[in-house]
Amino acid sequence: MKQSISVGRRKTSIARVYLTEGNGTIQVNDRPFEQFFPLETYQTAIKFPFVVTENEGKYNAYVNVRGGGTTGQAGAAQMAIARALVAIDEALRPKLRAHSLLTRDSRMVERKKYGQPGARKRFQFSKR
Repeated sequence: MKQSISVGRRKTSIARVYLTEGNGTIQVNDRPFEQFFPLETYQTAIKFPFVVTENEGKYNAYVNVRGGGTTGQAGAAQMAIARALVAIDEALRPKLRAHSLLTRDSRMVERKKYGQPGARKRFQFSKR
């Protein structure tokens, strides 16, 4: 029986995926992924690695995700699933690489600077 464990990261979110052969069940934090990610965009993002590699309904994915918001968590889960698929079958790497599913998105939130209300925003200037 083929199975794999992998980690994906996006923004401040970290996702661990346990991929096993099965009927296509995807659970996120012990809940169905449709319930955890109610928006269609996040659901398609998580299914995307399976669609690209034509493995829909062949593997069960159990995802543990923590940190960040829903966008980061969905992106982290997507990357972890893609990495797990490559660990099971190395021949899938070119397909996933072509859709840049194995590349870590390094964009992070820029830190707030002192004397300013945000990272780039300035307090209103008063001449008098």
